[in-house]
Amino acid sequence: MKLNIVCIPGDGIGPEIVNEAKKVLDAVGAKFGHEMDFTDILMGGASIDVHGVPLTDEAIATAKSADAVLMGSIGGNTTTSPWYKLAPNLRPEAGLLKIRKELNLFANLRPAVLYDELASACPLKEEISKAGFDMMIMRELTGGLYFGERKTEEIDGKMVAVDTLTYSEDEIRRIAIKGFDIAMKRRKKVTSVDKANVLDSSRLWRKIVTEVAKDYSEVTLEHMLVDNCAMQLVKDPAQFDVILTENMFGDILSDEASMVTGSIGMLASASLNDTKFGLYEPSHGSAPDIAGKDIANPIATILSAAMMLRYSFDLDKEADAIENAVSMVLKEGYRTIDIMPQDEAQRSSFTLVGCKQMGDLLAQRV
Repeated sequence: MKLNIVCIPGDGIGPEIVNEAKKVLDAVGAKFGHEMDFTDILMGGASIDVHGVPLTDEAIATAKSADAVLMGSIGGNTTTSPWYKLAPNLRPEAGLLKIRKELNLFANLRPAVLYDELASACPLKEEISKAGFDMMIMRELTGGLYFGERKTEEIDGKMVAVDTLTYSEDEIRRIAIKGFDIAMKRRKKVTSVDKANVLDSSRLWRKIVTEVAKDYSEVTLEHMLVDNCAMQLVKDPAQFDVILTENMFGDILSDEASMVTGSIGMLASASLNDTKFGLYEPSHGSAPDIAGKDIANPIATILSAAMMLRYSFDLDKEADAIENAVSMVLKEGYRTIDIMPQDEAQRSSFTLVGCKQMGDLLAQRV
């Protein structure tokens, strides 16, 4: 099988971690008889430096012609980088919003898993973390507050800013269907998160999700207010299977869930449209302070590549091979600096490796 993959190395540590993901995908191709065809495009600060904009129309066209897109990270230091002296629509993150919209990537999947080997990194009390957790946050990605009409103007001598939160029935229904479909492949529970006690958009959200649930009799549905969900994520994360929610709530809750694992360098993500096409990226940022030092953790990007194989190509065995390789390397005691125990006494039991060596180890285990 030939896999046509567009890669967006991006900024900061992005090129390093994408390179290691390619290495592991090549190992998968060699083992299972697939041909990996990689094409790189620029986005974010790298594109601004060359083209003056964070994403060109040509880059979008190239991405649309692929089977899937694998991305590193974009952006830089918001205080010192010249990119952040530009207008908001010309900054690196504008490229990310644009590609999501242009590729119709409305469903964001962000797994948050507490690996047994990394349980000590979990910031929660042991009586909570010992239960473990494995959740999938399904975030609507192209609607809501981030894409609504906005303006800043002077009224009666004072500046007033307005951001509009809008959701249509169709936008809610399609992400709900994705969420229930994913739940059917997992533990068959959906927690729909909203603010229905205050917001009209959330009341519509709850109504449509309840309607969709009628077509999934095997899936248990519960509704939860977003403030309660934020509390429950640190009180009892094991209760969650699929968390289904709108754009801004999902942005915030997925970051909270990633930190509860204690290892954001391990967390993958996928953004899907209504076909098999998807954009896959790590949940962490571009970490410009460690770029080029060969100390970044490539595992989140490599696990994102596994999600790509699973969701865009239906290659479950190949995805399993990558995920099993990650578990194997962790059990063997290899750690990048971000997942190394802080306690000096514990460190002696592990082997510190860099970005390239971690990629090599995972490719070998595949």
